[in-house]
Formats: sequence, structure tokens, C-alpha cells
Amino acid sequence: MPASALKASGHVAHFTDVLVECTKCRTSYRADTLIEEKTGKSAEDLTPEETDAKLAELGLKCSRCSGPFSKATPFNMMFPVSLGTRQDEPAYLRPETAQGVYLNFSREFDLLRKKLPLGLAIIGRAYRNEIAPRQVLYRLRELIQAELQIFFDPEKFDDEVDFAMVEGCELNVSLVDEREKSSFRKIKAGELLGKLPKFYVYHMVKIQKFYIAEMQIPDVKFRFREKSEKERAFYNRLHFDIEVDMESLGGFKEVAGIHYRGDYDLSCHQKGSARNLEVNIDGRKFIPHVLELSFGVDRNVWAALDLLYAKEGERSILKFPAKLAPVQVGVFPLMAKDGMDKKAKEIAQALRDSGFRVFYDEGGSIGRRYARMDEAGTPYCVTVDYDSLQNNDVTIRERDGARQIRIGVDSLATKLSGLIKGKETF
Repeated sequence: MPASALKASGHVAHFTDVLVECTKCRTSYRADTLIEEKTGKSAEDLTPEETDAKLAELGLKCSRCSGPFSKATPFNMMFPVSLGTRQDEPAYLRPETAQGVYLNFSREFDLLRKKLPLGLAIIGRAYRNEIAPRQVLYRLRELIQAELQIFFDPEKFDDEVDFAMVEGCELNVSLVDEREKSSFRKIKAGELLGKLPKFYVYHMVKIQKFYIAEMQIPDVKFRFREKSEKERAFYNRLHFDIEVDMESLGGFKEVAGIHYRGDYDLSCHQKGSARNLEVNIDGRKFIPHVLELSFGVDRNVWAALDLLYAKEGERSILKFPAKLAPVQVGVFPLMAKDGMDKKAKEIAQALRDSGFRVFYDEGGSIGRRYARMDEAGTPYCVTVDYDSLQNNDVTIRERDGARQIRIGVDSLATKLSGLIKGKETF
């Protein structure tokens, strides 16, 4: 992305974390992480000067050589690159996918009939020169984001969402002034209206339903964590992190965010490009505001692996929701002989043709094949045996309880579709 665009957006000046280095071995550390690991409390709101004081108060030193730390300094996390045949055009790898949407807003607004609200979704890679990348898929220098930027009229958006539909829903919320009391508390959506706009709370409900109903994250493992004015990103008016409690990462960790960015982005790009980004709706000219729903795809994958893995006796199981499982159906012949393998392959191909994600396997005992599918998170297995050749039926085995039913091949696709969509029970 051209440097001019990221200067206009504020990323060149403000996209920073606080860095400290060991003066002895030169190892770099993200300062707020050092403090959080020691105290269990967020340190994102500390200035470099406050960071130095806190590190001294806690007596923290380099974990590698016990050397003292340098003075804390802001560190810009963007990767600079040079474009052009003479490499004389400064640019950066994009630190977030959102800026591509803002740069294209004007033409998208025209293409989509000049109406608000307008939602533009983008999924792709972003790049951040993390001071201390670590914790498997949690903190990466190359990451995948999925974002929805909703452009709207701030005078009308509250009336354009169906808030009555969500008013009584309970949200798991950790407010800034309540952090010391508990990890979160349940608050009805309607009770947040004195603090947050309707459109913001409405989308909080939608996001929580996605994680709990679709990803099947346990209710007690999910929360919205409010960011204080000093903690939140420089472009945000309202900022709640979406966090999941993961054993492998030691507690609640951010996987997504809901951000009210106001008119910050379009105003900045209008000023930087000298192009008018105002819209004209019913004779009123204004710069649209933005609500951003931002998801870390890698982090969501890790959350699923962390929370949906179970060990039950000798069985290892990934309890993926059937809709999300990488493989939905395993198809096996009881033995690879006497025509059972041929019939199983025909069934597997027919299910693929019907849109199922299918894995065919004929290697090893049937018990071993079931175990492999349990470990891969496959919710259903279909087995062809000698009776199948006579009766044109198969056994369906479900993953979580290892229960089995017998069903005709002609009804197999319909039954599996109902099970995967949650319209039928086993």
C-alpha cells in the first residue's frame, strides 16, 4: 500500500507498540506483555515513561541473560518496502485489510446505488512486524483478517437496526470500571443503551451468537472486554475486544474486535487525497461513519482447536460443529475386498457430488479409521459392510457418543444434510 495512504490514515505516526531491549544481549521485548505476564493486568494504556517506571517497580529483567532493559520507546510495526523499477516509491505491507476498503469506498458507493448503510467485507493477509511473535497462531507477522466495514448515517443507523429483536439478549461483558471485580458479568442488551448506541449493541449480540451458536464456544469462555480511552486504537471512538478463554494461552485472549471508528478514516483519506468523500443522501451532505467488525482468522482457528479438543479415555476428539468440520463425512469399506471397497467409493463420490466434504479410507482396522476421524474432528462416518451389498444400506457412526444407526443408501445424503444443518437429531 502506498506510503501516502498510510500517512493519511495515521498508521505511519501511530501504529506502534512499546519496545524495550536488553542492554546486554539485545533481545527485544514488547513491554506491555512483560508487565501483563508478571501482574496479570493489562498494560496497554501505559506511556513509555510509565512503562519504564513499572518495569523498575516490578524488578523485571531480561529472561535470557538477566540484563537490564533500555528505555521504553514506541516501535512502528509496519514493514516498509520500495516500489517501482528504481525502487523510489515508498510503500508498506498493509498492516490491516481495512484500509483497502476505505480507499475504494467512493467507487463502491457509486456501484451499489448510493445507499446507506453499506457493508463491505474483505478477507486477506495483513503484515505486522511484531516485536515478539509467539504463542503459535496467536501473534504472527503474517496473519489473515476477515473484516466487515459498515458505512452508515450516524443520525439514522440506530433506527435501521431491529433492536427490539435483541433487547432481551444477555451479553458477557467486562467493563473498564468493573475489571477488578470479575472476568465479566451478564448484561442485557437493553441495559447497555445508556453507555453504547443501539447499532453497536445490536452487532455485539450478533457477534456473540456467532461464537456461541455457530462456533460452539462455551458461554463461560467468551466475553467482550471494553478498552479504555488510552488503551483503544487511535482511530476508535468505541472499542470492545472479543476474547476467548483458552487454556493453551493462559486465559482470555483477543480473537476479534468491534470498533466504532466514526468518520475518522474517510475524513483522513479525503484530506490526504484532496478528493471529496462526502455522500449526498436526501439532500444532506456528510461523511459516513464506520462500524468495523474485525476477526483474526488464525486466532479463531486456534480457539477452536483449544476449546473443542477433548480426551475421553483412550479417545482423542476434536468436537468441531458439523458445519465447520474440515471433513464432514468419512466413508469406509469394512474391508477392501469382495466389492465393499467399490461400493464405498461410489458412495463417497456421490456424497462429494452432493456437496459434502468427504474423506475415503480403507487402510487399517475399522476401529483405527474411526479413531483417526475422531482426531480430525469428522462428525460422521459411513461404513459399507457385507449387509450393505445385499440390502443397499450402510452404518452411520456419530463422533461424540460413538453411536450408530443403519440407513438406506438412497436416504443417506438427506439424513447427513439434516444432521449437519442441525435440523435432525441422531
